[in-house]
Amino acid sequence: MVRLVLFDIDGTLIQSGGAGEQAFARVCATEFNVPHGADRLRFAGRTDPGIVREFFQRHEIELSRDNFRRFFDSYVFWLEHLLHQTGGRILPGVPDLLDGMRALPEPPMIGLLTGNIRLGAQIKLTHYELWGEFRTGGFGDDDEDRNGIAVVARNRGSGLLQRDLLGEEVLVIGDTPLDIGCARAIDARVLAVATGSYRLDQLQDHHPTWAAANLQEVCVKEVCG
Repeated sequence: MVRLVLFDIDGTLIQSGGAGEQAFARVCATEFNVPHGADRLRFAGRTDPGIVREFFQRHEIELSRDNFRRFFDSYVFWLEHLLHQTGGRILPGVPDLLDGMRALPEPPMIGLLTGNIRLGAQIKLTHYELWGEFRTGGFGDDDEDRNGIAVVARNRGSGLLQRDLLGEEVLVIGDTPLDIGCARAIDARVLAVATGSYRLDQLQDHHPTWAAANLQEVCVKEVCG
């Protein structure tokens, strides 16, 4: 039985209408004077610090703690501003899936496993009135490597549940091959959903435990039983 469910955010729970990528681009231009600095950056499934590191390396900007702090201080300002201007949405099936998990006889703890920094995750999910659904999680400021974030998220869940969790007691839900990979890193089950930038067949090539076109297709009892 699954005791901890860890959700990715972008492409899994929400589509922000590009607010996150636009916020990165605004920071590149306004804080570091690099117009179009985000144009060649890959975002799907990656961690915020990893994306910023790539930007700094491409443009020979010092990889200092102060520069990372400058970037993210500006990023969260732009993110909150742009979320009110972009046409984002909660993805299909998300509210019903969350309700279904809470209605189980032994409901699992519900958390996050995301490459977003914690404040960025909070800003996004608060905008869509979802932040209060999650009790715990692992975030981009916990570890630059997504597999490391998975370990942090599992361990935090274990601490709250006051017991060690077996791999089969953890379910990761995400929309990229990197989500599938980080679930494997902690021996968790994984539900891959094709609501992001990867097609269903592309996700199935990575052999997740389950795969679905969207969360409306998911049977809660099947994936959490």
